[in-house]
Amino acid sequence: MAKKRPQTKAAAPQLKDGEVPVVGAREPCPCGSGRRYKACHGRAASHAVTELVQRPFEGLAGECDWVALRELVPAATVELTLKDGLPEGVPSVTLATVLPMAWPALRRDDGSVLLGLQNDTPSGDLSRDLADTLTRALTAEPGTPVAAQRVDPQGPRLQDLLDPAAAFEPAVHSGFEFWVPDSENATPEVSASLERANAAAIPTVRLTSVDSSYWCETPDKNHLRWVMPHEEERLLDALARLHAAGTSSLGEGTRLVGSFRAHGLTVPVWDLPSAMTAEECEKPAAAFAERLAGALADESPLTPEERRARGGLTNRQVTLS
Repeated sequence: MAKKRPQTKAAAPQLKDGEVPVVGAREPCPCGSGRRYKACHGRAASHAVTELVQRPFEGLAGECDWVALRELVPAATVELTLKDGLPEGVPSVTLATVLPMAWPALRRDDGSVLLGLQNDTPSGDLSRDLADTLTRALTAEPGTPVAAQRVDPQGPRLQDLLDPAAAFEPAVHSGFEFWVPDSENATPEVSASLERANAAAIPTVRLTSVDSSYWCETPDKNHLRWVMPHEEERLLDALARLHAAGTSSLGEGTRLVGSFRAHGLTVPVWDLPSAMTAEECEKPAAAFAERLAGALADESPLTPEERRARGGLTNRQVTLS
C-alpha cells in the first residue's frame, strides 16, 4: 500500500482570509497552505455561495409579487427604482420574467437595462445573484447581454440596491413583445425565441381587488393562484377552518385544491370553471379575503374536522423552491 505523500511546506506567504482570491477547485489555494483550493478557503466560499436563503425577497416592496413573477407568471415587467438613482446613461431599469435566449440581463442600445427573473442561478441566494447581474448590467456596453457568473458571497443583495419605498407594480403581458422596441426588425435568433416563448405562454391576469393574486387559463380549467404573506402554519390553520366550514371556495364550481410553497411563502390554488374569467374572480376573491382575515384572527384550537381539513391541505402542498 503506497504511503501518503508528506505535505510540503508552503513557500508562499500566508494571506488573510479577505485577500484570498477565487481560483479553480483543484488549484493550489492562494493562501499558501499547500492544499487544494476546494479543501481550504474554497470550502467556506462554496458553503457561503450554496447556502439556501429561504426568503430571498424578504424586505423588498412587493415580496409576494416577486415570488409570483419568479414562479407563476409567464410574461410580466416591473419598473425598478434604485436607492442611489439611475447611473448616467441608464434611462431605466426593468425587471422582466424572462428575456430572449434566457439571458440573465440585457443592456439595450439606448442604455436601458432589462433584468431577467426566471433564470438558473449559481448560488443559494437568489437576491444576491440578481443584484450581481444587475450591477454588471448597469455598466455593460449598450446593446449587449449579460452572462451568468460566480457570485461574490459578500456582494450586495437586491435589498441593498433597490429603493424599499418605491412601488412594485407588475404589468402582466399577453406575450413577450416587450423584449425588443421593434419586434418586426429583431434578429432571426431573437424572433425565433420570441415566437417560441409566445406559443408557450399561459394567458395570465393579475387581479386588482386583492394583492398578488393571478388568474390563469389552461385548456381544461382555469386557476387562481394567490401568493400570501402570512406565516405558513397560521395560514394553513385559517384555510382549514374555512375549508371545514365549506367557505373556502370562490363560488359555484370552484374549489381550493391545495397550495404551493415558494421562496418561503405559501400560494393557495383554486380550480375554476373554464368559463370563469379573471374579471368574474374579482368579487369572490375580495369576499374570500374578508373571510380569511377572520379565520386568521381565530386563535382557538382546531376542531377534529378542521384538523382533518388541514391534513388534506398539507398533503396536497407542493414545494416549488
